[in-house]
Parts: sequence; C-alpha cells; structure tokens
Amino acid sequence: MKRALIVTTVSGFVPQFEMNNVRILQERGFEVHYASNYNNPTYGTDNTRLDSTGIIQHQIDFNRSPLALRDNIKAYRQLMKLMSSSKYDLVHCHTPMGAVMARLVAKKTKTRPVIYTAHGFHFYQGAPIINWLIYYPIEKYISRYTDIIITINREDYNRSKSFAAKQIRYIPGVGIDYNGINELSINRVKKKQELGIAPDTKIILSAGELIKRKNYETALRAYADANLSDTVYVICGHGTLEDKLKELAYNLNIEKQVRFLGYRNDIHEIMKCADVFFFPSYQEGLSVALMEAMSCGLPVVASKIRGNVDLINTIEGGYLLEPEDITGFRDALSELIMDPELRKRMGEFNNSIIKDYDMKCIKEIMTELYGRYA
Repeated sequence: MKRALIVTTVSGFVPQFEMNNVRILQERGFEVHYASNYNNPTYGTDNTRLDSTGIIQHQIDFNRSPLALRDNIKAYRQLMKLMSSSKYDLVHCHTPMGAVMARLVAKKTKTRPVIYTAHGFHFYQGAPIINWLIYYPIEKYISRYTDIIITINREDYNRSKSFAAKQIRYIPGVGIDYNGINELSINRVKKKQELGIAPDTKIILSAGELIKRKNYETALRAYADANLSDTVYVICGHGTLEDKLKELAYNLNIEKQVRFLGYRNDIHEIMKCADVFFFPSYQEGLSVALMEAMSCGLPVVASKIRGNVDLINTIEGGYLLEPEDITGFRDALSELIMDPELRKRMGEFNNSIIKDYDMKCIKEIMTELYGRYA
C-alpha cells in the first residue's frame, strides 16, 4: 500500500482543516500517516477527533518558534528517524515549522514528492520587520525542495511566484461544507435559550483562538465604545489570552454582555443565531470561520488584511477596516445593529458568493494534484 505523510506543528490542524484531503488520499489507496505534536498544552491535547479516521499518528515534539533551537533539533531528529525508517510515497506539509522540517528531512532522505500548503505566510503586507527577516529568507530557500507550493490567497500567490518550487498553485482555501451549512435548520429561540441569551437580544459573534493575532482586545474596546444595548458579544474559542481578555471586559464594564464560550462543536448553530460576524484579526490566510459565517448569511465587520480582502466586498457584504481602527469598528457594528435591512442584504450577498469556496470545488483540484502521484 502507498503511504502518505502529513506533517503539521500542532495535532488539531488536520481534524480541523485537512480531513477532506485525508479522505482523498485514502480513496486513492494511500495509508495516511500524521506527524505532529499531540502533547502541546498551549494548543490543546484532546486528539479524539482523530479517532476512527484510519490515520496512523506519530509524535514529533514540534515547537512553533524558529528560535527554539533545542526543541527544533530534537524535532528534526525525530522526524528524520521516522522518514528514514518508513518509505513514504508522498509528503504533504503545513504550518511554517512543520513544513520547514518536513522539507529538509525529505531532501535528506530523498523522499518525494513534497507538497506544501501555505495557510498564510508570516511575511505579509504590514507584517513586523522581524517576520520578514526570519521567515521570508527561510521560505524562499526551502522552496527549492518543494514540488508544489499551494497558496490560499492572492497576496501569498503573487509573492511566491519568485520562489524556486517546481510549481506554485492558488487554491481558494481548504473548502467549506456550503450545502451542509445552508441546509442546517435550527430553532433560534431555543438555541439562544440554551446559550442563556434572551430571544430579542442581537448577537455579535467572533470565532477563533484567543491569541494576539486575532486582535480581540481591539474588538472588545470597539464593542464597549459602541454601547449597544440589547446585544451580546459572543466569542467562541480558547487560548492563552482568555484570562486577560476577561479582565479587560470587566474593566470596560461590559462583562455582562460578553460571553466567552470556549471551543464549540456547534459553531454553525451559533452562527445561525448571530446577527453580525466580527473578525478583526491582524493576520489570516483564508479564514474558514469567516467563510462559514458568510455561508450562514451573516454580514461581516472585519480587518482589511490579506485573505479577508479576497472574500469581503466592502459595498455589498460588509466593512473592511484597519486592524486597530476602534472607531471604525465601533461605527460599523452600530450601523449594522441598527439596520436590519442592511444586515439582511449584506448577509444574502455573502451567502451567494461564498458557494464558490465549497469543498467540492477544492476536492476536484486536490484530487487532480494527488492523482499525479497516485
């Protein structure tokens, strides 16, 4: 049986974003192996979503930071041992450090082909200079050991054209279950009751890790400034900043209107209850959460950054503002909450255009790419 190795830095990545590709590989007769860090408390150690997937798991002690030299040497040696002892017919790597390690080891062990999906380069327009000094030269150099680089937004695609990979491909994201989301029917009143929210209360929703990159501090300040009665701000996700953000909500006197719900398996149901999707990130590749919110028919208030600009039409679908524009976010939230017809029109537009990002479209492309090596 042919073997494919998927490599990521953190174990939750595949069950959250890459199961469609796993199924494609399995359908083509590959035994799928997964090298990742399953024991990282910062990003979660619950790997039950991998149960019954048929994926063979391999622990590699990856560290997300390129500056963690001791950890990176250890991870390199672990991956070298795995790829030296096992014959892999295809390697598909994701996340910066996992992808760098995988390509270096693949070069050393003469493992081919190697596909790298960049879910958002750390060097981007407006990125800190340190990101450009560290990540850009590494990615450009390592690209010579890559058969295909897949990018999921236009900015990354255009920038990577100068890289040395054999092929650069643009694919519009990892795919969403557009039809499944659209067909999902819920009782909004009952769901709100389950969440402890009154039937007439409007919901502003954000979803994503509670980390600096998601820019929740700006979001909380904008929501507080908006002073929107009969609304709640619901945040779905977990992360290292949870206690700090709860403290900020308390200091802003909005703790009774802000709900931290943690990681949710019912995010689509919550989206169906929401009125506005608020997405002020500093950095994204092409956000699945944003695409899913659009497929739920939500208007969007988001940051004007890479990836978001590929998805949101600022006239028809929402508002795009600079990530630290608290006043702009405040005014956009207020306008949408006060205008139900505007919310409806923008939500319907977003729903109509996001169908092009359905997983069926992505599956056709990935099936063709994998098929070259099946």
